[in-house]
Amino acid sequence: MLNDTYKHRGLRKILIQTIRLKGIKDEAVLQAINAIPRHLFLDSSFLEFAYQDQAFSIGSGQTISQPYTVAFQTELLEVKQGDTILEVGTGSGYQACVFAEMGAKVFSIERQKKLFDKTKKFLTQFNYRIKLFYGDGYKGLPAFAPFDKIIVTAAAPFIPDDLLKQLKIGGRLVIPVDINKDLQEMICIHRVSENDYEKHLHGKFRFVPLLGNKAND
Repeated sequence: MLNDTYKHRGLRKILIQTIRLKGIKDEAVLQAINAIPRHLFLDSSFLEFAYQDQAFSIGSGQTISQPYTVAFQTELLEVKQGDTILEVGTGSGYQACVFAEMGAKVFSIERQKKLFDKTKKFLTQFNYRIKLFYGDGYKGLPAFAPFDKIIVTAAAPFIPDDLLKQLKIGGRLVIPVDINKDLQEMICIHRVSENDYEKHLHGKFRFVPLLGNKAND
């Protein structure tokens, strides 16, 4: 049972004001974050902090991203109703729910088996169009490609070619790429033709590492 109280809804409105003041302008993004009870995605020990604008641990060495970061990446993607979105790094499922709330169809890959199993079970509470997959995010999901939008929610050492190939012409890829082991540059890539891509830089962020095949579960 989803327990979303009047207090929780009030705290979300304050959170929306916070990220709006930090520069998020897309009203559809703000409305989606306002609609989703973030406290349900956190362990009970973090409940009182759920609507602070910061990241929290969700186990398996992963985090639920800071709401501002979720909003920033989502705004860069320019999500439209009916978009098909590939998310690399399901984590808690929070970002996927933001996309689904905005009317997108979401395909999401998680590398950590324990986290994948937990999130898959948890998301059955929501009536969203989200398909979860356990696998290597570097390889994407070629069987379901091409995608309107692709997002990577962990620090990548490079931009995977497989993800570029799975992007529709006219589509966007948002990915944080390592500058060093502690800092990433947020990059937005726009596929303009079969062989041409435009790359734009959007500032520095901190993410947990994107895991590949050699990760330990």
